[in-house]
Amino acid sequence: MHKHAGLALALAAALAASGCATLVPPTPQAQAGIPAEWPLPEVTPTGADAGAETPALPMADIGWRDFFADPRLEEVVALALDNNRDLRVAILNVERARAQYRIQRADRLPSIGAEAVMERVGGDIPVSESHTAGVGLAAFELDLFGRVRNLGEAALQQYLATEEAQRSAQLSLVAEVASAWLTLAADQEQLRLSEQALDTYLQTLELTGKRHELGATSALEVEQARTQVATARTDVERIRGQVARDRNALDLLAGAPVDASLLPAADARVDAVTGIAAVPAGLDADVLLRRPDVIAAEHRLLAASANIGAARAAFFPSISLTGSVGSASDELSGLFDSGTRVWSFIPRLNLPIFQGGRLRAGLGMATADRDIALAEYERAIQAGFREVADALVSSESLAAQVRAQQDLVDAATRAEALARARYDAGVDSHLVRLDAQRTLYAAQQALVATRLAEQANRVTLYRALGGGWRKDSARQVAQAAGGE
Repeated sequence: MHKHAGLALALAAALAASGCATLVPPTPQAQAGIPAEWPLPEVTPTGADAGAETPALPMADIGWRDFFADPRLEEVVALALDNNRDLRVAILNVERARAQYRIQRADRLPSIGAEAVMERVGGDIPVSESHTAGVGLAAFELDLFGRVRNLGEAALQQYLATEEAQRSAQLSLVAEVASAWLTLAADQEQLRLSEQALDTYLQTLELTGKRHELGATSALEVEQARTQVATARTDVERIRGQVARDRNALDLLAGAPVDASLLPAADARVDAVTGIAAVPAGLDADVLLRRPDVIAAEHRLLAASANIGAARAAFFPSISLTGSVGSASDELSGLFDSGTRVWSFIPRLNLPIFQGGRLRAGLGMATADRDIALAEYERAIQAGFREVADALVSSESLAAQVRAQQDLVDAATRAEALARARYDAGVDSHLVRLDAQRTLYAAQQALVATRLAEQANRVTLYRALGGGWRKDSARQVAQAAGGE
């Protein structure tokens, strides 16, 4: 009994000492070298922004159901989050990384198992049998210098990085679905404008043909009108094909065919797809630290630092323990009788003396991996800053472009009406009327494209600021939790 108690006490002391040391170097601070202030323009809400809300929460805390104003778009986003295969792969990668971490973590605890062995020996000598059964500890390493613990920490940080990568994939998916939905709406509007222009040009061609039959116009004017009709018909067919491709792209992102009731309305304009102002107030510079790609890069840096600790620990001796307690007997029926108890305790010391430079090379590789991870972390911060800065700079510029393009469409509409009236009165030539029609058509198309760019930039800014991870806003989630 005293021997067993001493053995248990020694094992407990070894386990307590295990993992008390660490050789992980301090993680270096990132030096991203980004400006201290955002390039925020002076914003005066006008047009679509006049009725938009100024977010009281950071963009990262605003749920996508609160950010998007169109309920059909919200349902398409929800469909994509449930069915998109790329996001499903990202989620499964998280599950795989979690399992890998649990495997690595298990090395910090002793593995205890039961074993029963029957051995029969024969030949020129008489046949003999032996039976053993016991419970044992198999090659448990005493983590005196933190090697096993550091490997477990590295696996944990890799798991957390994978989890953040899954969040980043969700943010990108939400933004891509919104952009695809907006592009479909814009192309449907372009198709509607092209069909309206084609109808107008057909009426003009018919009227010009009748005037030519009466001798009031030349054959040149008829051919000019016919050329305009052919051009408009080409635009109609080209944009119709683009609308079909937009539908296919949206179906792919959603992971399933999108019901027609969830698509943009046939007469909808690309406008006010969000309920949040284009430029949020009170942006703080540390918003980048909440981006999932930046957080993932930070976890990878911490994992690389932990691997350095494991590489350093490999230079020191390691001790592993193997032991068992059980019974042994020549006969199976007497295996558990009194007087058959056996035990074994096998400590093993491994002292690295000459490894051919393998350990030093491993440490050098781990250090290089840490420096690479640090550079990638700094690059993630720089890339995030640029994305946010570009979206902020573009927000006011695109809003001004929408206003200016709307003014151009209004002026072109009035000019086309005047040109038509002057042509009917015989004051201006047919060429002036055709030019006014082309100018109006081009201005309308440019307005749709500018609106699309302005709304897409809002979605880009929302994603760049870390929005799109939550379904509902953080405040609503907190209130719901408090109510429970």
